[in-house]
Amino acid sequence: MSNHRSDEPDPERLAALEKRISEVKRAREPAKPQIEDQMSQANMAWRMVIEMVSGLGIGFGIGYGLDVLLGTQPWLMVLFTLLGLAAGIKVMIRSAQEMQKEAAATAADEEGK
Repeated sequence: MSNHRSDEPDPERLAALEKRISEVKRAREPAKPQIEDQMSQANMAWRMVIEMVSGLGIGFGIGYGLDVLLGTQPWLMVLFTLLGLAAGIKVMIRSAQEMQKEAAATAADEEGK
């Protein structure tokens, strides 16, 4: 006769069940960071678009304002819009470099774990 009563839980079966549950949880964990990575990439893309549009808008505004004041339409507007485009591209490149450095640091941290 076993020293295990039928109304008490079997410790071996409970240990096996806990092991299976932890394996399933580990199998599901990588899906979460993937969604966060996608959201992070979308935020980065929007940031770059906003930086580009801001550069163009500010350049256009300054050029148009100077054209109205000086009566040189549309030359300063065209010039400052192009300068705004160049500034927007420069800021976008700088942001991309920052994001790349952050991604490299994150990858290095995860390798160190």
